[in-house]
Amino acid sequence: MSKLPQAVLFVCGMNAVRSPMAAGLFRQLFRTTYVASAGVRKGELDPFAVAAMDEVGIDIAKHKPMTFEELEEWEGLNFDLIVTLSPEAHHAALELTRTLAAEVEYWPTPDPTVAEGSREQRLDAYREVRELLARRIKERFGWRPGGNE
Repeated sequence: MSKLPQAVLFVCGMNAVRSPMAAGLFRQLFRTTYVASAGVRKGELDPFAVAAMDEVGIDIAKHKPMTFEELEEWEGLNFDLIVTLSPEAHHAALELTRTLAAEVEYWPTPDPTVAEGSREQRLDAYREVRELLARRIKERFGWRPGGNE
């Protein structure tokens, strides 16, 4: 098990689906570690992402999407680890970390917004991403029930 970073940043394209979902999951599992999310561009929070997270008791409805630049202005980029969830985010994070002492990891994560079909079929795509992220987070950070407070 690797040592838990003090601060983790999840990044995707628009900070509207994957990165807020990942940050919400991480926050629920590792309450004592600081976590945030950002995007390369600013989007609008996706209602399907909110619904998928609500199903597992995580409320991301108040999340305000923000860009790397806004996050840097707001609180600085003092993260030990930046986890990128899309190729665009990974490229931006590598550019950014040339001047930062942060580790960058790329977790290729499907974009559920491209799913088509009924509301339920589309929501299933978000559920799959939620479960994929939950598994990756638990594996990467050595989560064990009742032992991460």
